[in-house]
Amino acid sequence: MNNSFQSLLRQITEFCFFCHGNSRIIRQLAALIVMADLIMVTPVIARLHADIIVSQAGEGDFLTITEALDALPMYPYQRTIILIRNGIYQEKIRIDHHYITLRGENRESTIIRYAQLRSDWQKNRDYIGPAVVNLHGDDIVLSHLTIENSQKEIGPHAFAVYGDGTRTLITECDIKSKGGDTVSLWNYKSGMYYFSHCRFEGAVDFVCPRGWCFIRDSEFYEVKDTAAIWHDGHYHPEQKFVIVKSSFDGVKQFQLGRHHYEAQFFLIECQFSINMADRPIYRNTYDDDSRNNPYYWGNRKYFYGCQKQGETFEWTKDNLAESDKNLTAEMITPVWTFSGKWDPESEASVQITNGSIRDREVVVTFGEIVTVRGNPVIVTSTGKELLIVKQRFNDINRLSFRSDDPLAIQDLDGMMTITNGQIIASVASITERSLGTEFQIDVKDESI
Repeated sequence: MNNSFQSLLRQITEFCFFCHGNSRIIRQLAALIVMADLIMVTPVIARLHADIIVSQAGEGDFLTITEALDALPMYPYQRTIILIRNGIYQEKIRIDHHYITLRGENRESTIIRYAQLRSDWQKNRDYIGPAVVNLHGDDIVLSHLTIENSQKEIGPHAFAVYGDGTRTLITECDIKSKGGDTVSLWNYKSGMYYFSHCRFEGAVDFVCPRGWCFIRDSEFYEVKDTAAIWHDGHYHPEQKFVIVKSSFDGVKQFQLGRHHYEAQFFLIECQFSINMADRPIYRNTYDDDSRNNPYYWGNRKYFYGCQKQGETFEWTKDNLAESDKNLTAEMITPVWTFSGKWDPESEASVQITNGSIRDREVVVTFGEIVTVRGNPVIVTSTGKELLIVKQRFNDINRLSFRSDDPLAIQDLDGMMTITNGQIIASVASITERSLGTEFQIDVKDESI
């Protein structure tokens, strides 16, 4: 139950106690009940901010996701949130832009579906790509969606999601295919990918990241007696595939995982069904040595706190100390996984590092790249209003604000407030992080 609904219930209870037949109060009570009903039936997702709305019923800005993406400027430097209303969208899409969020109205009812075998695409290539959802930008967020490659053959490569960007964040999604390589994020040099509360389904190697990947609280289902997970971590010894508090199931004798390249797996507090085969994660090699990849870093498959239904397999027992004797399960976080380069679970506010005064203008520098939402106005402790300078907001960490009056350092002393808009972090995050409504600016000098 959300806080708004709890507040309404308290007000309704108070009205019931004091009304005693008063018609005016009873009318107010009825209005509150209607408001409570709206809060309960309106999905939280639908009440969140959206820059663009896609609706097959014509209740948004576009009828298809493709139309919405085509309408974006060549370089949308700011985070753009596209809300997709419930419906089955029979299309495959390509995202080339950075800082794009595709948010479904409801995970079960907002479905992007298309039938595409990789082999068919290779014979007749189109610009969109080999998957249902093709991601070629950085800091892309997918949430509350079902993404399904609906081709019917079990086994052959059939991507649902393919990508070569970095800082890809996917949460609260079902990603399904009957083919292999269902989720293929393949930026092998710098790719970082985060998943939470997802359901994956597919055949061989159906979750197969290259680079760094962290998955938590998710479900894996293998539709064939082949390996479920796969990793390529050959480019840097710190690349790793981490899966935390997730479950694995599938047809009888499905295998857990394999790899062709250097790889590093961490499975922490995972659950394995009775259907899993007694075969450790293995390196796939060929009789023809010229087809095999270099293998210098050795066997790196680590488990901690995992449980299996039925017979316990020796190779799933705790061996975390073999990675690093000082490493504990509590230390295995997204930040650790991504070698300190990205924290998708951060809830920290956007920070101002300094500000500079130039006559009537203040240039504010932030600790990260930011997105401007609306028309923010800063009110100083001395009561002066600083209006944001409207310009093409690039993906930089500086913004300018202008006053009608000359400014002095004392105008920027003390706590300030922001109205009429927001300043949020552009980087992909589970939680939308903003500057907040109150902050201070450390003025370093009076001129640029």
